[in-house]
Amino acid sequence: MIRPEEIEIVGTWVVVNGTVQGDETCERVRELSETYLELLGYSPEGCGWETFFRDPNDGRLWERWYPQSHMHGGGPPALKFLSDADARERYPNV
Repeated sequence: MIRPEEIEIVGTWVVVNGTVQGDETCERVRELSETYLELLGYSPEGCGWETFFRDPNDGRLWERWYPQSHMHGGGPPALKFLSDADARERYPNV
């Protein structure tokens, strides 16, 4: 599902027939988030934009976030690998 060498998966919005939609990577982030990764929690700030996951296959920790959050709807989604130290700092109550 997520290759061992991957550390970031970033979606992009594209225009198809005059309509803005997510590319294949947006769909992959959605699919991984909804059906594969184990949900561990949400951003402690309470805004809910960042979501914390574990890969059930290798135990790596991931965060779904929106790197272009200034865009309408938060922009396209992304997943990034978090080290154990980064995860403890970002999600201290999980």
